[in-house]
Amino acid sequence: MPTPPSLSSRLPVFPWDRLEPYKATAADHPGGIVDLSVGTPVDPVPEVIQRALADASDRPGYPTVWGTPELRDAITGWCARRLGARGLGPAEVLPVVGSKELVAWLPVQLGLRPGDRVAFPRLAYPTYEVGARLAGAEPVAYDDPRDVDPEGLRLLWLNSPSNPTGRVLDADVLRATVAWAREHGVLLFSDECYLELGWEADPVSVLHPDVCGESHEGVVAVHSLSKRSNLAGYRAAFLAGDAGVLGELLAIRKHGGMMVPAPVQAATVAALNDDAHVAEQRLRYAARRDALRAALEKSGFRIEHSEASLYLWATRDEPCWETVADLAGRGVLVAPGDFYGPAGDRFVRVALTATDERVAEAVRRLAA
Repeated sequence: MPTPPSLSSRLPVFPWDRLEPYKATAADHPGGIVDLSVGTPVDPVPEVIQRALADASDRPGYPTVWGTPELRDAITGWCARRLGARGLGPAEVLPVVGSKELVAWLPVQLGLRPGDRVAFPRLAYPTYEVGARLAGAEPVAYDDPRDVDPEGLRLLWLNSPSNPTGRVLDADVLRATVAWAREHGVLLFSDECYLELGWEADPVSVLHPDVCGESHEGVVAVHSLSKRSNLAGYRAAFLAGDAGVLGELLAIRKHGGMMVPAPVQAATVAALNDDAHVAEQRLRYAARRDALRAALEKSGFRIEHSEASLYLWATRDEPCWETVADLAGRGVLVAPGDFYGPAGDRFVRVALTATDERVAEAVRRLAA
């Protein structure tokens, strides 16, 4: 019997595996590793969220894919309050099991196949490309989305604030891109997971009426609680936008059993209904950002973009792996820019997700 082709053969080498030798070097430093490579939260889950999770722990039945009415209300309320999105109803929101799962499997769930195309920024979260390849579609990297040939283009990804660069697209750019996508019948998904972490810019959602008008047709925003609420371990995220698109995804995800656990749904309600913990976390990240940025610039780095998100996009105008090796020798681990595409091969991404003590140690080592 012939062996079916391996799905993994369509995919690139998992990038983080390539960093392991440098992680080992950094871990051997006498003062221990300062890991600024992966943007994983290190601060406590806010008490209000922990309490909601615990209170909902006795849920023996299956949760629904669509989520509880309380969860849908919390999502629509947050989108109105924080994004300025008007008129979102229950059919225009959908909880998902973390945003990475959604990004990776979205093209498959949309029915994309060989001959279809998926476009994403030239410097980008690598899972956009992975999702295209899992579906057998053609990945297309762009500098300006409106320069992409719309022929066969089924899905267009935006990412503002950007991972890895922290670049923010203003309302004029977003509005023009939404109009272009609608003109050409291209479905637009906007990854806005870092929207609440603007520093030198105020990020705008594609769901704001200044961007999409009075309709959400052809537009979906992706949001996550991993960074703004320290919930990476909960896998709590959601979609908001075009009801027709979300209805199709809901139907497919019901068959696939893609359900957010009931206690996590309850915790998400608490997280979205409480703005105080987000403000507190922003202050922590702002202080770490100020300290790391000053230390990097003083030690010869140039910071580009980085006006939002949880990273500093830094360069010494040398190959990124040379920078990674040098910093690993000082016990500081960062992510090489080419993880995010060849255009990043002279940059490194420096995460703000380390404790105050570890950030202070990184600052000390950069000054040595």
